[in-house]
Amino acid sequence: MEYITVTEDNIAEEHICCAISNNRDVQVASKKAWLTDRFREGLVFLKSAERGKCFIEYIPAEYAWNPIEAEGYMHINCLWVSGSLKGHGYANDLLESCIADSRQKGRKGLCILSSAKKRPFLADPKFLSHKGFQVCDEADNGIELWALPFEKNAALPRFKECARYPETSENGFVLYYTSQCPFNAKYVPIVEKTAEDNGIPFHAIHLTKREDAQKAPTPVTTYALFYNGKYVTNEEMNAAKFLKLAKAVRE
Repeated sequence: MEYITVTEDNIAEEHICCAISNNRDVQVASKKAWLTDRFREGLVFLKSAERGKCFIEYIPAEYAWNPIEAEGYMHINCLWVSGSLKGHGYANDLLESCIADSRQKGRKGLCILSSAKKRPFLADPKFLSHKGFQVCDEADNGIELWALPFEKNAALPRFKECARYPETSENGFVLYYTSQCPFNAKYVPIVEKTAEDNGIPFHAIHLTKREDAQKAPTPVTTYALFYNGKYVTNEEMNAAKFLKLAKAVRE
């Protein structure tokens, strides 16, 4: 497998794996704009040359869009291999490249979000455990912070207090999200319209600054949906999924 590092110089021509339409697609445009601003902060986006979902995206944890304390670590935003590209060792290739790069840059280790059971859009805990990661903190909604320290005595990352007990003070549905996930550019407006058409209280909070994301009341900031103050899911919703969920939680 050939791998390509996406940079400011080639991002206009390269596909971004999780959304592989052309640059006129709102999802692609949103994600590429977000990535372009992050490159100057040290973000790395390494992907397969073959079109498909096979990539790793990571950034110095000080610049991560999550409420974590992980100074000196590298935070993996996303490690995703799916479809026909699964089962060939590509996830291992991508992670090993990240480890080597992070060591070369003098980082203390890696950290990433997961959970005891596999959840949508979060890293597979079985894979992380196999690669030597350990759980170093857990929020009370089951979202875990995993770490792979490079030194035995390195301090382990942890969640900030604002994310340890995810909750909001608003009634109805409240969604926190960022443009890190390209699907939000398409589907958040759809869910907003669906909620409005069906008389369902819904408030979307678009986190557009890293400082706000680092103070968010949720470990996962790419997509965190609450209902009547309680955390519900990190899974992106389309109209049908949202209506099904709304019916379930309101009954």
